[in-house]
Amino acid sequence: MNVIETTGLGKRYGRTWALRECTLAIPQGSLAALVGPNGAGKTTLMQMAVGLAVPSAGAVTVLGGQPAGSAAALDGIAFVGQDAPMHKNLSAGDMLHLTKNLNRSFDLHYAQARLAQLGIPLKRKSGKLSGGQQAQLALTLALARRPRLLILDEPLAMLDPLARHDFMATVMAAMADDGVSVLLSSHALAELERVADYLVLLSGGMVQLDGEVEELLACHRVLTGPAAEADAYAKRLNVILARRAEAQAHLLVRSGGIPEPAAPGWQAHTVSLEELVMSYLRSPGADVRSLVPQEVAS
Repeated sequence: MNVIETTGLGKRYGRTWALRECTLAIPQGSLAALVGPNGAGKTTLMQMAVGLAVPSAGAVTVLGGQPAGSAAALDGIAFVGQDAPMHKNLSAGDMLHLTKNLNRSFDLHYAQARLAQLGIPLKRKSGKLSGGQQAQLALTLALARRPRLLILDEPLAMLDPLARHDFMATVMAAMADDGVSVLLSSHALAELERVADYLVLLSGGMVQLDGEVEELLACHRVLTGPAAEADAYAKRLNVILARRAEAQAHLLVRSGGIPEPAAPGWQAHTVSLEELVMSYLRSPGADVRSLVPQEVAS
């Protein structure tokens, strides 16, 4: 089953397309990392999956075919935005009761127990909580709805390293204990490499790359060799990004199957998730072969 599936999905504001021609199938049980520069369309995609925005083109379904925004879909999805919106003058306990009253399903006992475990006083006003505590409160409100899909829009942006670690530990526990699937938008590529098993890369409002992280890393590699041979060698390869110094060139290439051995004088290296993402972001949407004369230059 796919927790999010889109076909030709697009959203236009006036004459500007925030997202277009987006076709995805994110499988159940995954932690899907949604990455891309600001303005790439990440929040727009999430909003349409949640039902907060109506597509201008195409379609999006969730949780095995439920229309996004339908009652059945909303009961199974929880959403946490970047700013972890809170009523600053309400206490943490008040936020629990408010959320319970606004949702058909809410595990109040779980939420109270979790805040107690985190040392977050129920009587303290939300506006008086630290950034990490506010993020944990927002996550608790989401998880207490017992969702099947948790959508997180830049939840780590304002957190310090310890708070990020604690937040992600909670997310991973929810996946392991309750079978929650997760779509996580973040710029923290090092953090994502540790936890993500599926990748969606957006740039310029379009999908540049998507798939299982392990498979994507396996079919990409960096070839390092003599700069003088780079132009000729690159013509034989599916080059995503090429860079050359005075003596040495680095080619990030993608293979369709089992990679061929590197040519004599060249060495092959595996790529990290961060290297992969950054390479595609430096050449978004381009014909990969057209990059060779542009990037492999003195």
